[in-house]
Amino acid sequence: MWKMEKQPSALSRNPHSLNTWKAQELYYLRMQRTKEKMDREKPEENLYQNKRRLKVCVATCNRADYSKLAPIMFGLKSHPEEFELEVVVLGSHLIDDYGNTFRMIEQDDFDIGSKLHTIVRGEDEAAMVESVGLALVKLPDVLQRLSPNILIVHGDRFDALALATAAALMNIRILHLEGGEVSGTIDDSIRHAISKLAHYHACCTRMAEQHLIAMCEDHSRILLAGCPSYDKLLSTYHRDDYMDIIKSWLGDKVKENDYIVALQHPVTTDIQHSIKIYGLMLDALISFNKRTLILFPNIDAGSKEMVRVMRKKGIEQHPNFRAVKHIPFEQFIQLLSHAGCMIGNSSCGVREAGAFGTPVINLGTRQTGRETGENVLHVRDADTHNKIYHALELQFGKRYPGSKIYGDGNAVPRILKFLSSIDLDEPLQKTFCFPPVKDTISQDIDHILETQSALAVDLGGTNLRVAIVCMQGNIVKKYTEPNPKTFEDRMHLILKMCKDAVQDAVRLNCRILGVGISTGGRVNPQEGIVLHSTKLIQEWSSVDLRTPISDALGLPVWVDNDGNCAALAERKFGHGRGVDNFVTVITGTGIGGGIIHNSELVHGSTFCAAELGHIKVSLDGPECSCGSQGCIEAFASGMALQREAKRLHDEELLKMDGMDMKLAEPITAAHLISAAKNGNSKANAVLHKASLALGVGIVNILHIVNPSLVILSGVLASYYQAPVQQVMLERALFSAQSIKVFKSDLEEPALLGAASMVLDYATRRTY
Repeated sequence: MWKMEKQPSALSRNPHSLNTWKAQELYYLRMQRTKEKMDREKPEENLYQNKRRLKVCVATCNRADYSKLAPIMFGLKSHPEEFELEVVVLGSHLIDDYGNTFRMIEQDDFDIGSKLHTIVRGEDEAAMVESVGLALVKLPDVLQRLSPNILIVHGDRFDALALATAAALMNIRILHLEGGEVSGTIDDSIRHAISKLAHYHACCTRMAEQHLIAMCEDHSRILLAGCPSYDKLLSTYHRDDYMDIIKSWLGDKVKENDYIVALQHPVTTDIQHSIKIYGLMLDALISFNKRTLILFPNIDAGSKEMVRVMRKKGIEQHPNFRAVKHIPFEQFIQLLSHAGCMIGNSSCGVREAGAFGTPVINLGTRQTGRETGENVLHVRDADTHNKIYHALELQFGKRYPGSKIYGDGNAVPRILKFLSSIDLDEPLQKTFCFPPVKDTISQDIDHILETQSALAVDLGGTNLRVAIVCMQGNIVKKYTEPNPKTFEDRMHLILKMCKDAVQDAVRLNCRILGVGISTGGRVNPQEGIVLHSTKLIQEWSSVDLRTPISDALGLPVWVDNDGNCAALAERKFGHGRGVDNFVTVITGTGIGGGIIHNSELVHGSTFCAAELGHIKVSLDGPECSCGSQGCIEAFASGMALQREAKRLHDEELLKMDGMDMKLAEPITAAHLISAAKNGNSKANAVLHKASLALGVGIVNILHIVNPSLVILSGVLASYYQAPVQQVMLERALFSAQSIKVFKSDLEEPALLGAASMVLDYATRRTY
């Protein structure tokens, strides 16, 4: 500091000067020690005086990332003693077709240091690549001139990839916002590539943090901050003038919660499919006949074709639509928070909209993998606009509890503190933390104590069963009681068993997400009402199961037919996993089942689809429990086989040598099967006829819905598997003969199916 190391050589020629120098050295040494003592007494003041300002460059590419970056920019600007802010604008901000949105940055009173025209027009894959190349050509001069200490990059855009690449190669530290998330398109690859280039990370959710750690990023350089846009939207969406804003964009006649916000972007990995879905969305919105604010898609490949579709359908001239290129974020918050529904595939639908409880319909695959609140209904695919229209009917006008998955409104203070802690003297070279990976969940007591589980109820003719079922399909605990005969006693017992199970779930460290109920008979699953049940359960007609159970437990409740539940169980836990089309046939006391078509459960217009036991295979066969004759159930059910076994027993035609059967014991289907195995020709004839009836019924199913496979469930499945396969080979059309028959491996299909409704729909609603 005082260059003492150079003085001895000059002073050593004069002893007097040398003594003088030594005295000065002692003086400065005492002064330095005094200063160090004062520094120790006032460490914060000293740190503030000596800390150098951090030069932070924020680069924004489009209207979406600016909504996340603006709160940080305001925060940096409000602390000029600590931070020096530089702003670089590029990408679609500077294109007239996308609203010249750089002007809103200027209106926010930010000085834009550089404007880079980096977009090569064309809106196809090649244009995106050329835009990245053009940005890489222009960015070095800007970054060299600005020479920032750190560059803040947001998200997963191709422009952001160019920014991160240039900064990494120029040894500029990078802070990446919203890394570690999953959305299921090319954005994932770009986002993860930026994360590998970045030196620091500010992520939004615990899952994103865990993903970054699993990607071997240094845990000490990851900040779980939340989404910066939540800082603004959570503090400003309760505005008194929200109706003025809504009317300014949608007209004076529009009412709160009576309009739709639509925002759909192309999916660059499947452009043609996303264009098809976009057209179907517009058709559904036209048919739905509600006032709609529709924003133009972003600049990704495919956007030009989407705009053509919009104009071909006359959306810009349609009286119900208002098509706009850009809305200021503060006003967009008001429009989104008070909308009757949002539809499209924008990330703000699965992120920001959740904070308001706005119902959202997410179309296609662009946000696959995103964490969502219960307000989001997914429509993965559609061949006509009917499915999207029905989703609008289900969602429009609803309100959901607000979700803070992506933030609590305090992201910016955390990020500023994180920036202040960066040591510019530490090595720039990244170090990766390879496995073992630190488990961040261990830091949260809620995640330690809770495992996501469902309460499953099987309402059988004989027994009432309740089970706690975890996400992996394991039954943690099961409860069984005889099913009471009267309605009042039955409802009382259901509630008591469910309440007992909920209490036990706390002790078992299970977090109950909801209740799924499997019951016989015809069920309206949309309303949770048993329309009418089988003869096995009396006094069970037009019964609302959902309301009393949901009110008593404070949990969502799903109800469906036991055959449908068996199909759902196979789809989630059994042979039906990953299979788009299959049929499940229950062979038990009665015959039932469910049909999965295009990965969806078929209910039918009056909720009596897949009544497989009542397919007629004979015009004059035995009487069925439904009152008709010749149904599969009348030939092949456990009750039918028991009836035949009793007949043979009464005629003394059932007992065979080698069979040990007491006359006093009840005669069942098992005795019939045992007799057949021991060579009883009469029993063999009955079982052959039953197998033929079931096989012919299944052949009819093959010719109607053409599934990929058939799954037999229930106590008789193992016996019927081979005979039914043989009937299919002999009687089915050639194209259907190769379809295989599997025996279910699930021990509790009704309970697992009831649980799967909860585990699928409570965690991620899939339409």
